[in-house]
Amino acid sequence: MKTTINGEEEVKLLVRQFYGKVLQDEMLAPLFEYALENKWDQHLQLLDKFWMNVLFYTGGYTGNPMQVHSQLHFFRKLTKEHFAVWLRLFVQTVDELFEGEKAELAKQRAHSISTVMQLKILHQAEASSSIY
Repeated sequence: MKTTINGEEEVKLLVRQFYGKVLQDEMLAPLFEYALENKWDQHLQLLDKFWMNVLFYTGGYTGNPMQVHSQLHFFRKLTKEHFAVWLRLFVQTVDELFEGEKAELAKQRAHSISTVMQLKILHQAEASSSIY
């Protein structure tokens, strides 16, 4: 039965269910395993804070996801397909577990995050390489 996203408990469930799918995905799993080097517990805790801040404006997250993903892109090229799969799995997870205003907000924010990262990481990299 679907529920609403009311706080930390639901955010943790979303994060863990979603990244469980990511680790089973043949396209995304190698990227995350490479980047995290078995630091999943810390990563999940960081993502709990990130999504709590995104959905409830808690202010508990202080990282820089753009910088982290830009660094990953330097070592392991990210593609539009990576972002599409990430977004599809995220929306699928939200839809399986939740309904309501915060569920819709989570999906909207995930879409925005994916779009901005693609613009800044993929298109910036393309523009830089076409200069030379």
